[in-house]
Amino acid sequence: MSLLYALFPKSGNAPRWLIFVIDLLICVFSYISATLLRFNFFIEESFDSRYFYALPLVLAIRILFILYFRIYAGIIRHTSVQDAIRVFYTITFSTIVISIVNIIYTRTNPEAIALIPISIIIIDYIGTTLLMNSFRLAAKVMYMQINRPDEAAVTNFAIFGAGEAGIVAKRKLEQNGTRDIKVVAFFDDDQKKYKNYVDGVTIYHGSKDLEQIIKKLNIKEVVISPQHISKSRKQEIIETCLGLDINVRNVPPVERWINGELSFNQIKSVKIEDLIERDEIVLDKGAVAQQLFGKTILITGAAGSIGSEIVRQIIHNFKPKKLVLVDKSEVSLYQLDGELSETFNKQIRGSIELLVGDITNITRMESIFQTYKPEVVYHAAAYKHVPLMENNPSEAIRVNVGGTQVIANLAVNHGVKKFVLVSTDKAVNPTNVMGASKRIAEIYIQALSTELIRSGKDGTKFITTRFGNVLGSSGSVIPRFRKQIEEGGPVTVTHPDITRYFMTIPEACQLVLEAGNMGQGGEIYIFDMGKAVKIIDLAKKMIQLSGLKLGADIQITFTGLRPGEKIKEELLADQENTLPTYHPKIMIAKVRTYDFEWVNAQISGLLELYYTQHNETVVSKMKEIVPEFISHNSIYETLDFKHLNTKGEVFKYSTYS
Repeated sequence: MSLLYALFPKSGNAPRWLIFVIDLLICVFSYISATLLRFNFFIEESFDSRYFYALPLVLAIRILFILYFRIYAGIIRHTSVQDAIRVFYTITFSTIVISIVNIIYTRTNPEAIALIPISIIIIDYIGTTLLMNSFRLAAKVMYMQINRPDEAAVTNFAIFGAGEAGIVAKRKLEQNGTRDIKVVAFFDDDQKKYKNYVDGVTIYHGSKDLEQIIKKLNIKEVVISPQHISKSRKQEIIETCLGLDINVRNVPPVERWINGELSFNQIKSVKIEDLIERDEIVLDKGAVAQQLFGKTILITGAAGSIGSEIVRQIIHNFKPKKLVLVDKSEVSLYQLDGELSETFNKQIRGSIELLVGDITNITRMESIFQTYKPEVVYHAAAYKHVPLMENNPSEAIRVNVGGTQVIANLAVNHGVKKFVLVSTDKAVNPTNVMGASKRIAEIYIQALSTELIRSGKDGTKFITTRFGNVLGSSGSVIPRFRKQIEEGGPVTVTHPDITRYFMTIPEACQLVLEAGNMGQGGEIYIFDMGKAVKIIDLAKKMIQLSGLKLGADIQITFTGLRPGEKIKEELLADQENTLPTYHPKIMIAKVRTYDFEWVNAQISGLLELYYTQHNETVVSKMKEIVPEFISHNSIYETLDFKHLNTKGEVFKYSTYS
């Protein structure tokens, strides 16, 4: 009993010296037993007591390898396969050394009896290996019996995925010191594993049995462990579990395990992003690399959500000659610099220039183009928040329209090969100032591209990319909901029927890079955004994933649509259709084209109105340029009536292609 208390103290682990002593005793016992067994316990006349003389030598060699492989340092109650492997290595290599010493002794002393008969070496090897592993296994079983928790206090877990990661996750869950957890079921989609056992736990079918077994075994939490599960399948599992009011956790990818070991604290609850993410995009890295390798690349808005991710992907996947990162936010650029220094260190530090500058400042931008001579431009700088731009239309046109015009004109003047404009789905049939300003920027880019092609100039190729909301970007709905939930609510939704398209920032930026590569000039690329998500459903799921109950722990309130806000976003205008590309998630929007001289004159007039600082005058002019701009839930709705009879005057300057 005292040995049990020594092995399993109430606090801490068994002392290493005790495990070391027990291992030595096992070695002594095994060798003596092997010798006695070989000679039938002294019955055979060939027995010579001198065979015991080799015991100190055997023990010394065993000690050397025990110290080398540190088999005494493992936590005895958490014995695993890795511990058994270390024991195997210890005994195997020490036995090989003992055999070599024995052979050398026999050959150098031909008249003497063998130091150790080979049969004793074999029996001792088998006995020591079995006894050491049996000791560890028995100690683990005794610990589990002594510390068996009260069944009522145990939380039943299930693991989806009966592979290597699932087995590791099971052991980490059951070994954690903060909760009494018991893994009672495995689920797997592999039919071959059905009804088999892993670590004494039954494997059930991932689709057929999930709901039934969760209810039958009173499972409270499910851990998703497969390393290569598709996003769509993962979402199915999460949705099923949420429907049963079951908490769901994730096992992180193996590369994120700490020193190759999974930590209990890494098995975290799933986030709402897991329910929206789609299967990984296959990027044609070879083609994109041909465009970007060894080039000087300018990125505007480089410290923003989209710009900074484009920076990361270019650094991680391609090898540009130089990255020129421009942003007007000193703080954001400083934070980006710190991140790049930590992540990439000396790998690319010499090839990055971080420049503070406003894209509407022609003098500053001219200096940047003149100094660095970029060959590719990704223009991501823009004002993007709908309510703010509704109240500040002059700033929207100054930056989103005027800034785009400045960068585009400089790109032409300085021989930039490709110019990629990052636009938004809010530019389609815009109902707000922000969307209309981005649509005017699109019109200018497209008209400029058409003019270059018409004039026969082999100059800059202009490409526009258009997509919806990105997860995790500044000011987006998910960070806002998360903050509201952390503060106890209420969670505010503008309208019960409002829907949005969502895409992850990395996915959006991959498609921007791919579209920029495939573009030949003048195209507006739209991305497959998947299905529109109802925002109220998003809020409900985030509340559920937080372990709270809607109506009991937290409330959802409706605040009404904000100025300029749509209930449903669009990716294509009514008069547009699409053409396919070689990439299944990228399409070309077939849109009307505008005469460049007319567009240039209209935009010049619009930008002149900035100096009036008269909001209605500015917005009225925007509606002339973009006749489909019909304000919604906005003070500018009254202006729409003035333009109902003038659309024909605008459209006569445009054609369809």
